[in-house]
Amino acid sequence: MNKEVLVRPLITEKSENLSEALTQYSFVVNRKANKIEIRQAVEAMYNVTVEAVNTAIMPGKSKVRNTKSGIQRGRKSSYKKAIVTLSEGEEIDFFGDI
Repeated sequence: MNKEVLVRPLITEKSENLSEALTQYSFVVNRKANKIEIRQAVEAMYNVTVEAVNTAIMPGKSKVRNTKSGIQRGRKSSYKKAIVTLSEGEEIDFFGDI
């Protein structure tokens, strides 16, 4: 299967706290990817050792926004999230040379 496993890193306040305290990093992944494929993709892309992978499917949400032209209704689509735990002493630097 030739599919893109990692879609993007998930940068939120909660994921930043996890990465600082427990060396856990969050990613948005392909819905059809399993834990083994996620582990292999993270190890290949970031050159780290992965101890554990936890996944969750986050539900879609309805969004409402008030504008000049009236109320805009929309929907955020659902996605699959993976929380990856790295070995002791390893880390991933998402921001690099910024």
